[in-house]
Amino acid sequence: MVSAVTAYLGLRPQPEVQTFEQAKVALREQVYYDQNSKTNPGTFYCGCRWEWVGRSGGRVDLASCGYQVRSQQTRAERTEWEHVVPAWVFGHQLQCWQKGGRKNCKDTDATFRRMEGDMHNLTPAIGEVNADRSNYSYGMLSSSVPKSYGSCPTRVDFKNRVVEPRDAVKGQAARIYFYMHDRYGLNMSRQQQQLFMAWDRQFPVSDWERERDRRIAKVQGNSNPFVTGKRTWVLDAKASDVAEVPPIEEDEDNPESNSTVAAQTAPIVGNRNSRVYHLPEGCPSYERVTGDTRVEFRTVAEAEAAGFKKAGNCR
Repeated sequence: MVSAVTAYLGLRPQPEVQTFEQAKVALREQVYYDQNSKTNPGTFYCGCRWEWVGRSGGRVDLASCGYQVRSQQTRAERTEWEHVVPAWVFGHQLQCWQKGGRKNCKDTDATFRRMEGDMHNLTPAIGEVNADRSNYSYGMLSSSVPKSYGSCPTRVDFKNRVVEPRDAVKGQAARIYFYMHDRYGLNMSRQQQQLFMAWDRQFPVSDWERERDRRIAKVQGNSNPFVTGKRTWVLDAKASDVAEVPPIEEDEDNPESNSTVAAQTAPIVGNRNSRVYHLPEGCPSYERVTGDTRVEFRTVAEAEAAGFKKAGNCR
């Protein structure tokens, strides 16, 4: 795996490797310096305001987002830099991790240090949520899973090790996953790909996400092409240095969706409020889903991965 990643990295020029510690300072000073007020997105998982403390840290205003401490008061009161794609996930795909874990990778592997310090993968988060997220996968949780942090919408299923982030950052999280797996040649399960493809379509790039990308590119030397629109993810995509939108591919495991994908006809349409989707043929309510409630999907798999169910009046 290491040789494959190294070969992949050689396909494109790389900026000087910066450490995780250096990246945190750069993010504080050149990317998120003005994003801690009530008029901005706030912390990643909960949208809280914070005050900057020291070179890269912050003190969270818990009342600003109705946050309630679950169990770790000290970590709940501070910001931490969250790896959206956990270090455990990309580290486990390198030989250095097998020989000594994260510390060994930091000490011996430049590829790991580059991934750990990649600013596109780092966001400010409440420390307690960062700790609870751990290396859990993202996913859709049932309504029976309660909120753990007061008014903060992000939920954690500790038993099944799954986290569902708030809607405002689902699209951003998906595009960060695409970027990290594409740039560093990482593996991602088909189920996760389908989920993130759905989130990518359901929650388009925001103005702040574009500005964040521009700021990081000035410091780090590269953009996230899944934010700029130069690339889009396709199922079972492989790492590539071609910065352009690839053609749509068929989903071999889901024949029902292939007619829509292959022919590139009308999209599958979902209703954000009812959480049901309508096919372009056989669903009489298809044309009625309009305005802000409308979200489009390329395949049935994408819609269902995002938690949508087929409308009951579809033939």
